[in-house]
Amino acid sequence: MNTSGDRLRALLRECHLSASDFAANRQVTPQHVNNWFKRGIPMARLDEIAELLCVNSRWLRTGDGPKHPGGSANEAQGEHEGMTLHDREPYSSRDDLAATERNDVQVPLYKETPTAPGSSLTQVAIIPGRKVRLPYRILQAMGVEPDQAICAPMTGTGMAEKIQDGSTIAVDRSLTQVVDGEIYALEHDGMLRVKYVYRLPAGALRLRSHNSAEYPDEVFTAEQIDEQNIQILGWVFWWSTLNKRRPPVPSK
Repeated sequence: MNTSGDRLRALLRECHLSASDFAANRQVTPQHVNNWFKRGIPMARLDEIAELLCVNSRWLRTGDGPKHPGGSANEAQGEHEGMTLHDREPYSSRDDLAATERNDVQVPLYKETPTAPGSSLTQVAIIPGRKVRLPYRILQAMGVEPDQAICAPMTGTGMAEKIQDGSTIAVDRSLTQVVDGEIYALEHDGMLRVKYVYRLPAGALRLRSHNSAEYPDEVFTAEQIDEQNIQILGWVFWWSTLNKRRPPVPSK
């Protein structure tokens, strides 16, 4: 990684942020971010982006010094630089895990579950003892307070190809006010749904699927929203992406 653009690209990959998501967060166009990848981050925005992604601005600009605030120079330069394999300390995955845990947030997992054993009625409820570990930098980049974040599984193909069936989504419970065209998690009469949401006059809502060819738009009046107990759980700020299938390995 020789340029600040290379380092920015790597940081976004670590945070599972696309260029378009990052652009929306910074209120610039995706083309701006792609230009930063190619030409480097403008000096006027270095400190702002470094603070957002929790790295030192000097490291982001030049690659010199510690990557993270409070880190040592060895973090960036590599404390084993110049050593042979025989000179190095044995690799310890425990050390990596400990460092990861210090920089991660444990987010509670919610899921659509029956209201009672054997019941056909469902509700969106927390799964006791189940947590999803997310890098704290993701939450910081999206302006999400850790105690407002929850995770849930994506079920169905309504949001494919954007969010695949089986992916994990992360939701900001503090942001329930609808911003047209953003993705929200909703509870619809006990069912967990993930849709683009748009406001309509008289308190109505339009729900749109990414896979709109298979799932047409749905419009609910204010009365239907109340009758069908439609509640916006929060803004979807992150999701994991799963491949559709494991590639077949040709036999030797």
